[in-house]
Amino acid sequence: MKAVLLVAGMSSRLRPLTDDTPKCLLSVAGVPILRRCVTALRSAGVTEIVAVTGYLEDTIKAVLGDWFGGPVTYRRNDIFNQTQNGASLLCARDVVEGQPFVMLDGDIVFDPEVLRLVVASEHADCLALRPADDLGEEEVKVYVDPADRTRVTRIHVSLPPADAVGESIGIEKFSAATSAVLFKTIEARIAEHGAKTEYYEKAFDQLCQEGTLTLRAIDVGTLYCAEIDTPDDLAVVQRALEAGAIPPGTR
Repeated sequence: MKAVLLVAGMSSRLRPLTDDTPKCLLSVAGVPILRRCVTALRSAGVTEIVAVTGYLEDTIKAVLGDWFGGPVTYRRNDIFNQTQNGASLLCARDVVEGQPFVMLDGDIVFDPEVLRLVVASEHADCLALRPADDLGEEEVKVYVDPADRTRVTRIHVSLPPADAVGESIGIEKFSAATSAVLFKTIEARIAEHGAKTEYYEKAFDQLCQEGTLTLRAIDVGTLYCAEIDTPDDLAVVQRALEAGAIPPGTR
């Protein structure tokens, strides 16, 4: 299976740490975030990576192939400083459209078992869900059907948190059929709304509401997963890993 890895962003909120280093190459507990992602992808059986780069892409290209040890295809978001992740995902269209693939944000630190659960799921279209009742403004909230607690009905950062069952952490798997529809939807949304505000979750949300996509939530329970956006996030994750949040043998 192929994996689309989104690593194009500037990560301005992490400056000065990211002045000369892309966020995905920052180290947490002595291991770069990207290397952790690559190790998890290999462990889950991914055989090819499609990396969407942008900011400081040469530093990523210098290490990613060696770390993965398999084929890596690169696509560049030339306007990474003017767009959101929907535009970055669209850059991978020519490589994965009409094929099943896993998608992974390049700024998350997680127990590799999280990815294995998604890849091994019987559901062709699914996402990793961190169950939580303490969601804030920045988390991508997930609503599910009360009669079918795995079927996602809404997914959006701006949803009221009270009715959310948890957070989408940025790991998804899509079928070949959904892949074709997804890219068309992202393209149409960017044409209508512009790329500056189009996160890929907005396309997921639209397709779920239309009934075009039956997206399943894979509850990862207490398995560790966290997104890094700020220096505070980085410090929190560092402390968590030092305390054993992810078993050392799986990091």
